[in-house]
Amino acid sequence: MGLGNILLVSIVAVGIYLVIIYNKFVSLRAGINASWSDIDVQLKRRYDLIPALVDTVRGYKDYEAKTLEKVIKARQEGMNAGSMDEKAVAANMLSGALGKFFALAEAYPELKANTNFLHLQSELSNLEDTIQNARRYYNAIVRDYNAKTESFPDLFVAQKFNYTKRAYFTLDESEAKAVQSMPKIDL
Repeated sequence: MGLGNILLVSIVAVGIYLVIIYNKFVSLRAGINASWSDIDVQLKRRYDLIPALVDTVRGYKDYEAKTLEKVIKARQEGMNAGSMDEKAVAANMLSGALGKFFALAEAYPELKANTNFLHLQSELSNLEDTIQNARRYYNAIVRDYNAKTESFPDLFVAQKFNYTKRAYFTLDESEAKAVQSMPKIDL
């Protein structure tokens, strides 16, 4: 085998390796987009339940209107959000508002006894769990993707084809506590 053949085989091997790296980036990007789409669907389901919850609670005259307004505002901001980052911020804001909303509901025995309210609370609580699971999956794919954008020699392919790091979908400390305080109701 001559030097020219060795050089040709080396160039082909490097080319194949670069194609493999590129295809892995394409696959990870598709996984990120699909997992975000899953989150988006669950967020829409949650936004769709809010009007029924608001209607149920509005019948209780003494219920704190400010808390209800925060839930309504957070829902509206989520529905109007355009980018992934805006949707994540709005989703976190709604999670925090819902956590506070349900914590206040504990002080209203008539509301807690309302079957429609309990059903909606249960559905929202289950959706919160589903969103958390989808968020964990999304963040796992983003972690793998981000690691690949910084790994040698993959970072050269990432830079050449503009594969930049992606942001994680996280909760801030106060929102995490509010979500954890959401009561679990089994009907």
